Amino acid sequence: SKKIKRFLLEAPTCGRAMDEPMDYASAGVDIDLEGSAVASLIGALSKSVRKPGTPGAPVDLPGGFGGLIEFGDNLLAMATDGVGSKLQIATMLEQWSGVGIDCMAMNVNDLLCVGAEPIAFVDYVAVPKPDPAIHAALGASLAEACRQARVTLAGGETASLPGIVTELDMSGTALGWLPKGQAITGEHLKEGDVLIGLPASGIHSNGYSLVRRIVEHAGIDYRSPAPFDSNHPNRTFIRWTEGEPTMGEVVLNPTRIYCDPVVDLLSEARNGSSFSISDIHGICHVTGGGLSNLLRLHDTLGWSIDAPLPVLPEFKWLQEAGGVETREMYRTFNMGMGMVIAVDKAHAQSITEWISHRLPGTAIVGSVTNDGHVVTHAIEGVEFSHY
Repeated sequence: SKKIKRFLLEAPTCGRAMDEPMDYASAGVDIDLEGSAVASLIGALSKSVRKPGTPGAPVDLPGGFGGLIEFGDNLLAMATDGVGSKLQIATMLEQWSGVGIDCMAMNVNDLLCVGAEPIAFVDYVAVPKPDPAIHAALGASLAEACRQARVTLAGGETASLPGIVTELDMSGTALGWLPKGQAITGEHLKEGDVLIGLPASGIHSNGYSLVRRIVEHAGIDYRSPAPFDSNHPNRTFIRWTEGEPTMGEVVLNPTRIYCDPVVDLLSEARNGSSFSISDIHGICHVTGGGLSNLLRLHDTLGWSIDAPLPVLPEFKWLQEAGGVETREMYRTFNMGMGMVIAVDKAHAQSITEWISHRLPGTAIVGSVTNDGHVVTHAIEGVEFSHY
């Protein structure tokens, strides 16, 4: 962690001269303001008309990674999300092979956080005008996404909206299921629980307003080789060029879909192996807000990341090129860890080994604390007390 701290805190800036450090808010996205807006939206919503005990009745779920509703002896889970401004880079480069995977991942990964197995997906595509070649590329990407997530593409909608949208936009909704009484809500979290980090495949699908601003500031062509060594263990790129990966290939590398191995982990736990579903106390998808997402899982407990996963090289370059403060990097990006699973200390080692056999790079990264509702990190100054 000392080496990480030295690089991140003392790295010089590069590229064009800069008056002040860049951050997500100055790039046009204010996470705190978004949180307030969402809270206002939720506060204005009325309660469900579905009566408790009937299909479709809501199930109270803290954290909000996915919504749960009753469905007989089971629960259904739903999540909806989009790809975001990462699509602007894909459109500029005319490379859409990863965007369906991004859209799928942002939804099914949230379903995993409540203990659900994703089973179906529907997509929504908005364009200024139809283009058969683009739609064919999106279809191929969605087909690969369904294969990775093990879901059925149950339908979708394409809207041509000239005058409303100026370029491609894509979002989707995922459906999952789980046995009633086996939701993972974070309510069983306790001090001493062990945090297992699952490695990210890249930037995933958050923070791209800041990414685009930094790349522009540094004067980097997305079609040129990345200005850093992008090699990192346990990941591959979707390639469309030969030689070293280009900047575009690095930043468009699709979000990792964690259904394999997490769905199998949940199934193994429910079928009574050496560990049970009661040993898995919380699952966090590290998306917008970075490590502060952990605070969504419990109202009072804290989180200590004292052995973080290695930082991916693109994040090191983004911080150096943009002069971004260290805390802002961990507030905006996943920094190499796309998912965190909190488990009972007694079974932490066996669960870590089970996952790492299927997803190399998985490791124990910290623990749950009772020192206040805060996320702390091995790097000094990286601390979050609100989401």
